[in-house]
Amino acid sequence: MIGRIHGKLLEKHPPQIVVDVQGVGYELDVPMSTFYQLPATGAEVALYTHLVVREDAHQLFGFATDPERRAFRQLLRISGIGARTALSVLSGLSVADLREAVASQDSGRLTTIPGIGKKTAERLLLELRDKLDAVAVASAAAKGDGQAADITNALLALGYNEREAGWALKQIPGGTAVADGIRQALKLLSKS
Repeated sequence: MIGRIHGKLLEKHPPQIVVDVQGVGYELDVPMSTFYQLPATGAEVALYTHLVVREDAHQLFGFATDPERRAFRQLLRISGIGARTALSVLSGLSVADLREAVASQDSGRLTTIPGIGKKTAERLLLELRDKLDAVAVASAAAKGDGQAADITNALLALGYNEREAGWALKQIPGGTAVADGIRQALKLLSKS
């Protein structure tokens, strides 16, 4: 899996860009929120990425921030939501706005996004209700504390979902060593 790209920005044609990484040009599709943050052509750029493999294509998507990538991945888990629709959602709303729309169950905000009708908006609100809070917890952990991010990633790798990992992480005191934190989290999750 390609998790991050760092190189020279060669082309910008919304929503697609090309990044040269040591002589190899990677085509990435990016949400407009990321596109507007890109530097001028020829400048260095670093993006978080997500690779979608289908029968007929391998598509690489780029994001300016990890919370954007996490939200994109949550959107992809929803039945009937593909990569293009997820990209449209993140182009139309920031992660914070999406989280706010889900928290207030505001389908009207989602239907303003091209390609999102009333039924799709309602399904998004239902499916994302508990999941975007977990994305926020995991993103905050990744920003503030490398140990918390490592604990969260270990729990996710062990098969726990984002909500469970976020809940367990909140119960563990800050500054706990990674191995101890994982042990404590596993004990907490086995009791719940």
